Amino acid sequence: MSDHKTMTLTLIVWRQKNASDPGKFETYTAKNITDHHSFLEMLDCVNEDLILEGKEPIVFDHDCREGICGMCSQVINGAPHGGQERTTVCQLHMRKFKDGDTIYIEPWRARAFPIVKDLVVDRTALDTIIQAGGYTSCHTGGVADGNAILIPKPVADEAMDAAECVGCGACVAGCPNGAAMLFTGAKVSQLSLLPQGKGEAAARVKAMTAAMTECGFGNCTNHYECQAACPKGINVKFIARMNRDFLKAQFA
Repeated sequence: MSDHKTMTLTLIVWRQKNASDPGKFETYTAKNITDHHSFLEMLDCVNEDLILEGKEPIVFDHDCREGICGMCSQVINGAPHGGQERTTVCQLHMRKFKDGDTIYIEPWRARAFPIVKDLVVDRTALDTIIQAGGYTSCHTGGVADGNAILIPKPVADEAMDAAECVGCGACVAGCPNGAAMLFTGAKVSQLSLLPQGKGEAAARVKAMTAAMTECGFGNCTNHYECQAACPKGINVKFIARMNRDFLKAQFA
């Protein structure tokens, strides 16, 4: 017999068949949940019960369950990824809740992210931004020596800070304007900071910001909710850097 204490929770979950369906909240009970369960494992338990009852399980996105891929996109009690600092949904554990709690679970809410089903949204728009310029054009061949291109450590560190973005879209979900400025700023900056990315820097920032607008994302009005929601702690300084790069690109 397990020594773990269990809890019973009330889940109020957004259910929606597809993008054209109006959708609605439905109430479920999560039973025998321990504080060692992750949030996704808790949903797995609820889905097992629903399947045994002959009901349709709750559809949600997940992949690595290690906080790396960013697939586990859910708004929990009004906060993307549950609101715990630098934590994705798959890293959120039930020890953060207590017996009898009511938990509201919703998908990302943004014009650029149409709902596929229940808690799953289509984040193809982020891929479109990357396809517009989130790469470098270079010759392939043998791998260069590590010190062949000298890069100051502060520059390499800042580029790595920008590259931490996993493209989950929490910044979009947290922004009242549905803006993707933090995501785009991080992807622009991680390349423009390094020598390999400077050659195409002007064309890149123009192409990626144009794609961002075409995909239906809003604009930044400095609410800083994107930085607060980001599970990797991406700083809004990358938005400022992208804005400077964009202005300079107009004269390039």
